[in-house]
Amino acid sequence: MATVITPDPRRWWALTALVASMLTLGFDMTILNVALPTMAGDLGASTGGQQWMADAYVVVFAALMLPAGLLGDRFGRRLMLVTGLGIFLAGSVVGSLATDVTWVVAARAVMGVGGALVMPLALSVLPSLFGPDERSKAIGVMSAASALGMPLGPILGGWLLDHFWWGSVFLVNVPMVGIGVAACLFLLPETRDPGSPKVDVTATALTAAGLGALVYAIIEAPTRGWGDPLVAGFLAGGAVLLAGLTLRERRAARPMLDMELLRQRGFLVNALTATLVTFVLAGLLFLLPPYLQAVLGHDALGTGLRLLPMMAGLMISARGAQPVVARFGSRAVVSCGLVTLAFAAFLGSRTTADSGYGFTALWLTVTGLGFGFAVVPAMDGALATLPSDRAGSGSGLLMTLRQVGSAIGIALLGSLQASAYRDRLDVTGLPGPAADTAGESVVAAHLVAERSGTPGLAASASSAYVHGMGVVLLVCGVTALVAALSAAAFLPGTRPAEGGENGVPAVAGCEGDARQ
Repeated sequence: MATVITPDPRRWWALTALVASMLTLGFDMTILNVALPTMAGDLGASTGGQQWMADAYVVVFAALMLPAGLLGDRFGRRLMLVTGLGIFLAGSVVGSLATDVTWVVAARAVMGVGGALVMPLALSVLPSLFGPDERSKAIGVMSAASALGMPLGPILGGWLLDHFWWGSVFLVNVPMVGIGVAACLFLLPETRDPGSPKVDVTATALTAAGLGALVYAIIEAPTRGWGDPLVAGFLAGGAVLLAGLTLRERRAARPMLDMELLRQRGFLVNALTATLVTFVLAGLLFLLPPYLQAVLGHDALGTGLRLLPMMAGLMISARGAQPVVARFGSRAVVSCGLVTLAFAAFLGSRTTADSGYGFTALWLTVTGLGFGFAVVPAMDGALATLPSDRAGSGSGLLMTLRQVGSAIGIALLGSLQASAYRDRLDVTGLPGPAADTAGESVVAAHLVAERSGTPGLAASASSAYVHGMGVVLLVCGVTALVAALSAAAFLPGTRPAEGGENGVPAVAGCEGDARQ
């Protein structure tokens, strides 16, 4: 790691460039969710197609984040950071020009490659710019930018869709990435660590292929059936590939994924808790926009604004979690956060097509509070168990698990909702092709109802979608309760000394350690 001799007078300008990069990645995580209903109508995307448009980015991101960090260590962090921004830019341009679902999925996958390079490396260059006295403040600014992107994404996406076509949610990345590239080239010094482990190409391939196979099987299962040979084959293949990855990493002298850390009870329980919360959050952010747009009839901007109660609850509890943990201990706060999340999910499962937004805003706010009070101390608790010589590999494993949770959440909860929606949808009297189209998504059903002049279909589709969302929320509630019991039983009861010294919520602030 480079030694800072004299503070660079341009360091705060350089930080501004890095903030723009992190902000872009932050809102790109959520900006597409608001656009999916519009894209589904224009591109004829089924629920499975929408799941792939969201998941392609996350699967690639999860598979490549650790090797991307190692590439920066070996070949130059600034070089790889600029390369990642360039790849992200190329994927954004392709996405804006896409004319079918396949091209959107491909563009999102390319953006995932770029994002995997940018996320760990954007923070890894900070030690070359800032001394120890300023580094905490710089990391806090960077992490806050990443966290701020989550609530900004739906609002920005909604505004763009109200004024432009859906490709604008991709093109908005162009100016910010361009500024980031230029600033990195002119303001950032080059740093590297030639002694870092080599990138394990085989392990990377096993991760990507295993995750991809599992996600494909889960997304296809509602249409083909869980007993379909193709679905069963991909499930089995994914399990075999990930088992091979585990065996390879356990035998490696310097593994990319330090599986031995999972033997530590504190790390394991906290990591699983954080992964579960990410699983639920990603699934809900996928399911809520169609409900707000197709069922309640709000436009894209209105949808983004109506997601704010959950984001506000998340940000408030993420900020307030540390003092509460200092008073009551991590185990109590994590358990109560998960119980709050379970209560919100059970409350949300009572939603009907006629409930209106007021009831939805109530349980969304409680949901956000539960998320924050569960995930922040869980992340801090997991990182606190790591010895100093394994902080990089441990935080990298933690972030990878969270990204896997996000991908599986979109796939599994989206598929569960799709199955419940199809089972409840009434397509009596519709021709076969129209019935099949209506069964693909609630957006498609409303379009079919409008074109065929059958308002009863729209009402049935709205009711079926809300029913499916209720089923998903019940599953989330039960899972959160089980996790709360596990946390109460197995988490260490000690209070962390000073977790998160910079006061940055761990929901966004832990990415910087994933670089090693």
